[in-house]
Amino acid sequence: MFKSEINKRIRITFLIVLFVFIVIILKVFYIEVISYNKLNTLANNLWSRNLEITADRGKIYDRNGKIIADNITTTSLVFIPNQIKDKEKVSKEISDILNVDYNLIYKHASKKVSIERVHPEGRKLSYDIAEKINNLKLDGVYLLKESKRYYPYNTLLSHTLGYVGIDNQGLSGLELMYDKYLTGTNGAIKYFSDGKGNKLKKEEVYESPQKGMNLTLTIDLDIQMEAEKELDNIMTKYEPEDAIILAADPNTGEILAIANRPAFDSNNYKDYDIETINRNLAIWKTYEPGSTFKILTVAASIEEKEVNLFEDKFYDSGSIKVENARIKCWKHEGHGEETFLEVVENSCNLGVNTGTYLNLKKNLQII
Repeated sequence: MFKSEINKRIRITFLIVLFVFIVIILKVFYIEVISYNKLNTLANNLWSRNLEITADRGKIYDRNGKIIADNITTTSLVFIPNQIKDKEKVSKEISDILNVDYNLIYKHASKKVSIERVHPEGRKLSYDIAEKINNLKLDGVYLLKESKRYYPYNTLLSHTLGYVGIDNQGLSGLELMYDKYLTGTNGAIKYFSDGKGNKLKKEEVYESPQKGMNLTLTIDLDIQMEAEKELDNIMTKYEPEDAIILAADPNTGEILAIANRPAFDSNNYKDYDIETINRNLAIWKTYEPGSTFKILTVAASIEEKEVNLFEDKFYDSGSIKVENARIKCWKHEGHGEETFLEVVENSCNLGVNTGTYLNLKKNLQII
């Protein structure tokens, strides 16, 4: 009886142990086979650190495929503070190369973060400075390639193109309006480290950046450059407060050139006051067309064969009343009798605005 009871307990214990063992095997199988990908991804995310690689912005072209806004490659400085063993030495050497205050660099090197971008002191470094830092071979000090917007023609089309910030984000003009299209997808160099920031012996992963979409304008670069040159001549000769040139294709309405003075260099927009960089006068400023509009009324009357420039005549007395309004000529005593060709030559207010009006009165709907 006693022996039977012992055997029974042994069998129960064996079954319990066997059950636990089976549960453990199933659990291990579940972890190693079924949940492997999920857990591996979670582990990699926990260990991985990303050093971001900036994507190129889409380029901006004129109507003939000539580049108006481009990109150049620069270098930025990044610290992995936990990998920097001698923070004082690293801070001293880096500050000497960058020619900035030691305390600023030491503050970056001592931050309790996994990755510290040295901003703004270490952004957009020249090739020579980047080479000096790279030659030091310092642990925890990394140099990353970055894309920087570059405007090869400096002030050309500056208000229309706009400019970008230090992180390549559009801040004004077309750069801002089409920012979501011009902005690419950044890439990264993924490395792996433990909770203390020590680098693990695991292969780095490179994710290539994807550049943004390109933008083609109706602008003709050759016409635009001529417009810019003429504005410079106007500013030098007449010294006006501002000047504007707009050139459009009369058949399609496409803008071929648009230029303003004062202008600014989109590469260095911070050197200019806010009014200069934010006022695209060609589309912002209101200006009475004045005598430039006279050609439209004359052209309409010629098109409708209501006026003959050489034979039809108009007498300019100096003023005339039309529809309860008195219109005056710029010449107080008027121009007297004149052909409509002379009306145009003299820029006669009455002849152009009133004479053509009277001739076209029955066809006003066309103008």
